[in-house]
Amino acid sequence: MERPRGKATQPSRKAGAAAPKCSARSARGAQAEPGEFPPASGPGQPGAGRCSPAAQAEASQDECARDPPEKPQARPPGARPKKAPRGAGGARPEGAVPLEGTEAPGAVPAEEPDSSASLGPPLPQAGPRRPGAQAPTRERRSVTGPKELRPPGPQAAAAGPERSESAPKDWKPRRVLESLKLRRAEISRAAEVVNRVVDHLQRTLQCRPSAFSGISLLRAGSYYEHVKISAPNEFDVMFTLNIERIQLEEYLNSSAFYFVKLKRNPKGNPLSQFLEGEILSASKMLAQFRTIINKEIKNIEGTDIVLQRKKKGSPAVTLLIKHPMEISVDIILALQSKSSWPASTTNGLPIQKWLGAKVRRDLRLQPYYLVPKHAKEGHSFQEETWRLSFSNIEKDILNNHGQSKTCCETNGEKCCRKECLKLMKYLLEQLKKKFEKRRELDKFCSYHVKTAFFHLCSQDPCDSQWHFKDLEQCFENCVTHFLQCLQTERLAHYFIPGLNLFSPDKIGKANQEFLLKQIEYERDNGFPVFGEY
Repeated sequence: MERPRGKATQPSRKAGAAAPKCSARSARGAQAEPGEFPPASGPGQPGAGRCSPAAQAEASQDECARDPPEKPQARPPGARPKKAPRGAGGARPEGAVPLEGTEAPGAVPAEEPDSSASLGPPLPQAGPRRPGAQAPTRERRSVTGPKELRPPGPQAAAAGPERSESAPKDWKPRRVLESLKLRRAEISRAAEVVNRVVDHLQRTLQCRPSAFSGISLLRAGSYYEHVKISAPNEFDVMFTLNIERIQLEEYLNSSAFYFVKLKRNPKGNPLSQFLEGEILSASKMLAQFRTIINKEIKNIEGTDIVLQRKKKGSPAVTLLIKHPMEISVDIILALQSKSSWPASTTNGLPIQKWLGAKVRRDLRLQPYYLVPKHAKEGHSFQEETWRLSFSNIEKDILNNHGQSKTCCETNGEKCCRKECLKLMKYLLEQLKKKFEKRRELDKFCSYHVKTAFFHLCSQDPCDSQWHFKDLEQCFENCVTHFLQCLQTERLAHYFIPGLNLFSPDKIGKANQEFLLKQIEYERDNGFPVFGEY
């Protein structure tokens, strides 16, 4: 059988360095997210159970604290001297508190409050410590390079002014985070609007006798992971269809893109209408899904909704809600498979030393998804391919991110992992805005930042390495790690290690060098791109 040919798109992500030894680590299971609602229909998503008692979690932190100090490595030429960690400032805790009485059951959850995020005096070390034990010393990772600061070169002429005496030498990340906080009044308004639109579409699809009648809802993306920044004006929603008895055929050793075949079913299969020969056509299925949504948005009262123009290779149907407030909603059709994860993921999800081997086993028992994202085929796309998606697992990890079970909980120690991810996302977002008239940064996205962040969490697994009082140093470690990925042109997909998100054929060497220079410039000049804070 000849495979259909057409259009395609890009996959995703890379690996970090070896993690420091932390024996007897506590594994943390994925929990139900506070304030999150169950899908309106369909079976609930299985969560990963907790895998060790509280005493073992304390023992894990104790072991992390007792690790001998790492021997400082010689800094390569051009590396900046280490900075001592700074104490916590007096900014308010990050995270918005939902308004009481504003969320009905099943509503979009307001930003989860970080009740332990007080930025007062340094918090005590989590877990007991043996007499005479020393906490592990933090070591700054350096990116090799020229001895002097490299200002933006000829291709980066618009990068900004040379460093001046007035350039901030000691920037305040807590002030930047404060400016990025979602305001609870805006959250409540946005949640009400989005819930009304999404619930209407879900009910319509379930009641309509069509191939999409068995659809369920999965909310994913930065808002539901509690790492959304600036404003609640973008939402990602997955409409999932559970499919059984399928066969995957990998597309050109891509590791992430597959043709989907339906195995014979005596009762018939409602998706048979979308077959191209033996292949389940992603383009046909997405086209009909888009048509149904375009028709139904006109029947939603009290809203002014426009269907955005389809982007080549994109799996999303993008709605722009103009009234009562402007919000962009990406609705993604996804096939849910409860079978074993594909072989390309065998060595992915390297969380054994961070969250524990048992948590990894539990997460790999959860379903994976296939979205109609087309593989790139030269200058066109292969329109019949489906790409692997692990949005559900990413959400579980970010919402249960600590090695200790009590990390960032009310009575637990506050870490700065999510704050570092927010700052990294904001850094890329601001650079893309600054150079929006140029094309060098078009291929970079927040998923690259998230992937690099996940690898750094695996590399630095202990909660003691992410104390909130060390926010400045931890963020600098994130910046340095991302620069190393750009410099080596290597960022492995976190779930599919054979897939390099920074390979030259996906990003381009000139684009990587451009972003590398811009981030180095920002780091060495106190991040002027963040503006006034």
